[in-house]
Amino acid sequence: MKLLRLLSVLALGALASLAAAAELNVYAAASLSDALKQLAPAFTAASGHTLRFNFGASGALARQIKEGAPADVIFSADELRVDQLEKAGLVLAGTRRTLLANQLVAVVAADTPVAVASLKDLAKADVRRIAIGEPATVPVGTYTKEHLQKIGLWKPLIDKMVPLDNVRAVLAAVESGNVEAGFVYKTDALISKKVKIAVAVPLADGPRITYPVAVLQEAKSPDAARALLAFLAADDAQKVFASYGFLAPQ
Repeated sequence: MKLLRLLSVLALGALASLAAAAELNVYAAASLSDALKQLAPAFTAASGHTLRFNFGASGALARQIKEGAPADVIFSADELRVDQLEKAGLVLAGTRRTLLANQLVAVVAADTPVAVASLKDLAKADVRRIAIGEPATVPVGTYTKEHLQKIGLWKPLIDKMVPLDNVRAVLAAVESGNVEAGFVYKTDALISKKVKIAVAVPLADGPRITYPVAVLQEAKSPDAARALLAFLAADDAQKVFASYGFLAPQ
């Protein structure tokens, strides 16, 4: 009888544990994919919650959320898209925080014969195509356009621009040799052996690139989502992000 009672208690405990575990739909910028995939098993081991990722351009992810996609957490490569979600009443109040920063760089293929030592060199005749993120939806494209406008190079280079769906598509275009140069984040450049950084836009002069994360109003398990944000902000996770080249926001 005592054994049956003990088994019943254990079974109820197991069921309670299963009920408490959640699967979180995390909508995250493509540039975060490697770091978040590395961190996911540690979060599951610590919390019991699992993560399902949807990686893409932050603008496209925000649009999907506005259209009713079942997202629990947004981790954007810019503040604008989370601003838009907040204004639409789609962010759970008090959960938004900015966790990371990044740097804009121009990259070329590692074995390219094209010499690019400054952004002005992109105007040379042997640079025929330049890959960028689509400025209307892809933050790295927005940052690129804003910076080139600031230094007077957007109009001279606009006919060479090849807009793409996300920052990893830009990286792939440079790796394959389909374009002579491209604008990506420093973290993306660092993960590829097929490209090299031609020009790093100085942090003091370039765009302020930050990554906000927030729980969404319609999250199925807001407590689990909050636990994920706390995990990502903790020192161990921040060290993983730093190993990929991410910076602390200033």
